[in-house]
Amino acid sequence: MEVAGWAAMDESGKVEPFIFERRENGVDDVTIKVQYCGMCHTDLHFMKNDWGITMYPVVPGHEVTGVVTEVGANVSGFEVGDRVGVGCIVEACLDCDLCHRSEENYCDKIVLTYNGILSDGSVTYGGYSETLVVHSKFVARIPDSLPLDAAAPLLCAGITVFSPMKQHGMLQSGGSLGVVGLGGLGHIAVKFGKAFGLRVTVISTSPAKEKEAREGLKADDFIVSTDQKQMQAKTRSLDHIIDTVPAKHSLGPLLDLLKVKGVLALVAAPDQPIELPSFPLIFGRRTVSGSITGSMKETQEMLDLCGEHNITCDIELVSSDGINEALARLARNDVRYRFVIDIGGDSN
Repeated sequence: MEVAGWAAMDESGKVEPFIFERRENGVDDVTIKVQYCGMCHTDLHFMKNDWGITMYPVVPGHEVTGVVTEVGANVSGFEVGDRVGVGCIVEACLDCDLCHRSEENYCDKIVLTYNGILSDGSVTYGGYSETLVVHSKFVARIPDSLPLDAAAPLLCAGITVFSPMKQHGMLQSGGSLGVVGLGGLGHIAVKFGKAFGLRVTVISTSPAKEKEAREGLKADDFIVSTDQKQMQAKTRSLDHIIDTVPAKHSLGPLLDLLKVKGVLALVAAPDQPIELPSFPLIFGRRTVSGSITGSMKETQEMLDLCGEHNITCDIELVSSDGINEALARLARNDVRYRFVIDIGGDSN
């Protein structure tokens, strides 16, 4: 089928209207009329070919919400009219041990929602488009209590922090959590931490963010990471840290904030190697862990919990005409806290 979208054509990263073909709905597929799509920092990396793997033209977008318009004959659990979402992955082998354990996000054969190559050889195009056709395995149900626009970033930003928080026991009430970086991922990590009864400390290079962290997001504490006195005063004070900063930095000072046997989960993807000094690791028996998105089982669990606790992203809606301006602001971190494209426009 012919679909209208918005693509970056080269390393300038500038987006322009783009007409392309999607497959017709197959027996295992769900077709979705896209209403909203969040704008992730990863979109910038791919559009500008920061990682050297972009296939142009690239249609970004992996924080997609919309409404089902067609379901395949083999599909159960979804009907026309359902409110649904699609995140970072649209295909996996579904037959390996990881897939059988509902850890398909680590399958060797995962295919990303955009800039991936499906098993039929076609290139994937993402949610900066009016229609999406996806295998039903990789579609999540959006609870009725969540608005589709503010829920969209949960499909990437939300699950990216929720998965390691669950994996490392960070959702247990009474613990202490440090959140490094107060952007799209960081503000959701703060919300999760507060919802599950943790003492949450925001760690940022920007003193100007203290007010919004404490008053807007109800963080319990705030540390300016460039202030050595503040950092030293909080030595060995945190059980866990989620590091959401997508730029090169050293993990050493952050590790010193962890208690003995504390865990730092790295969820961002800087385009240069991060610094990992050995002393803060070995003198505190600390662990550094990585995590990429989450499984569909975790994604649905996260969305259902967000529905129960009324957790949504703080967003700024932009029209399709404003995508390039929003991308420029995103590159400057000038957003509180996630841009979401109103793909559906007046038809919502």
